Amino acid sequence: MSDAGVDGIPDLGPPPERVVVDVEQVRRLVATQFPHWAPLPVEPVANGGWDNWTFHLGSGMSVRLPSAAEYAEAVDKEHRWLPLLARHLPVPVPTPLARGGPGGGYPYAWSVYRWLDGETARFERIADPVRFALDLAEFVAALHDIDTTGGPRPGRHNWYRGGPLRTYHAQARRGIRALGDRIAAAPADEIWERALDAGWDGTERWFHGDLAQGNLLLDGGRLAGVIDFGTCGVGDPACDLAVAWTLLTADGRRVFRDRLSVDDATWARGRGWALWKTLVTHADAPDDSEAAVDSRRILDEILRG
Repeated sequence: MSDAGVDGIPDLGPPPERVVVDVEQVRRLVATQFPHWAPLPVEPVANGGWDNWTFHLGSGMSVRLPSAAEYAEAVDKEHRWLPLLARHLPVPVPTPLARGGPGGGYPYAWSVYRWLDGETARFERIADPVRFALDLAEFVAALHDIDTTGGPRPGRHNWYRGGPLRTYHAQARRGIRALGDRIAAAPADEIWERALDAGWDGTERWFHGDLAQGNLLLDGGRLAGVIDFGTCGVGDPACDLAVAWTLLTADGRRVFRDRLSVDDATWARGRGWALWKTLVTHADAPDDSEAAVDSRRILDEILRG
């Protein structure tokens, strides 16, 4: 990924070259660098994410190893800022316990975290969609209110979340073209252009950057935790609004917006973030896959508003 671009817009560059990590490699890393944890079992986490390989360490910890050099840039950021952010947030977030380094053929910094219990927030698992939307809005409001002094601005560490939406213009256009007549291309174009034209007043806020279902935890159908702050930073917070279309119902979306007092321009940018993310996911997924089916549902929500 390169910082160079045209007219000040970053160039995302080619996709990251991911490395594969297995259980035995993680056991060796833990035993070598943190021998007091060597006796603990190591097991892979089901659906452990894309940016990081995630493993259980014993019953109360997790090991997260970035899958590419670009994702490794977030390790130091998380260790510095997560303890500070956690003190201001209404639900638990990951607690970093130790920072590992390269070794045993693994080339990047990595982390040990306290394990957070909960199941991922799939649409059908949410007990009360409006209550969930309000709880999530309370989390977002608390995060956006945290002092931004010294916080990490958009950059390579978070794929330029919180920066100009135009950074993703080429990807969005490719997604619309790739899907062809499977989506209403003209309305999608209009939503995207409106998002690009919606100005930001420059007021910086903390943001999570990827409030997706895999990063939101439920207990009894209610919001119980938020994980994976690799894309967090300080900048335009509109990227945190994408969840209003990707996971919330129409009623939930209304109360979410009302609680956050979102103006029209910010809402339009948030809708653009949701469209970009969903287009990329849908274009890359086989038509009969679960991801494609879910993306089609989300695109319907985005197009309806």
